[in-house]
Amino acid sequence: MCTAKTISITLPPDLLAKAQKTAERKDRTISELFREALRRYITADPEWEALLRRTRSNGKALGIATEADVERLSDEFRRERVQSVAL
Repeated sequence: MCTAKTISITLPPDLLAKAQKTAERKDRTISELFREALRRYITADPEWEALLRRTRSNGKALGIATEADVERLSDEFRRERVQSVAL
């Protein structure tokens, strides 16, 4: 006796294509992929979410908006550190 219910969702074509490729790569059906994604979304770790909110807020205050900004700041920090050690 199956207790699962069938639903219908609408996705943009590019998201559907990414989901299909991911499901194939992970050797899962689309249904399994979406069940897993939904479980992860629903059971997100509240402490992790709070950490993300704080770090995003701090990053925004420092003008960090992208991963490229993080890379740039990291490179600058390393250069400054090397220069201070060389002195």
